[in-house]
Amino acid sequence: MLELILLEDEPVLRHELGEFLETLGYAPQSVSSIAEFDRHFDARRHRIAIIDIGLPDGSGLDLIHRLRQAGQPLGIIVFSAHNTRAHRIDGLETGADHYLGKGCDLDELEATLAALARRMGLLQQQACWQLQLGPSRLQPPGAPPVPLSQQDLLVLHCLMRNAGTNVSRRQIVVAMGGDYLSYDQRRLDTQMRRLRRKVEDSCGQSLPVKKLRNSGYCFYQPAQIIE
Repeated sequence: MLELILLEDEPVLRHELGEFLETLGYAPQSVSSIAEFDRHFDARRHRIAIIDIGLPDGSGLDLIHRLRQAGQPLGIIVFSAHNTRAHRIDGLETGADHYLGKGCDLDELEATLAALARRMGLLQQQACWQLQLGPSRLQPPGAPPVPLSQQDLLVLHCLMRNAGTNVSRRQIVVAMGGDYLSYDQRRLDTQMRRLRRKVEDSCGQSLPVKKLRNSGYCFYQPAQIIE
């Protein structure tokens, strides 16, 4: 996954943007201040930055200027409520590659990220995760296979055949042969936590499954099911 760093001081928006970026297949490092950005930014890992302008400990424009002065080969997108013509010109002249207002549709942010990554040569074919039905195992890209229990297999089959889309809890429970109205939802969350640990312990990779708040889960990387 392409790693990026997100600098946004408003907690709810920071969380929502982080979740949105994860569903797109990025690996965001979310920070809330310039000081926190300086602590966590790693030029070897973070190839793109999304930066707000009005921050509690300074201006995002000053940070962008400093990054450019240091010669950082970083793609920078400003995402700010300060979105007048003068602000946009100032941001671009300071060194931002793109300047988006916070009122924009998130599809525009998605397209801007993809265009910037493509221009920087960062886009690579995402490796495909394979679910093998017999024997029951998950094949992560470039790693040893992970044996699966029958319940794990049913859950992953439901998620991976709908990779890239949101799958409701009801769909998952029905796929496991359960009665959604009487099913204890905590069992599904517990199973997903165990499955994540199993995959990470077995192959050292994070299972690309995103929990959707109160609604379900999403497998957000390319997937293939092998009969």
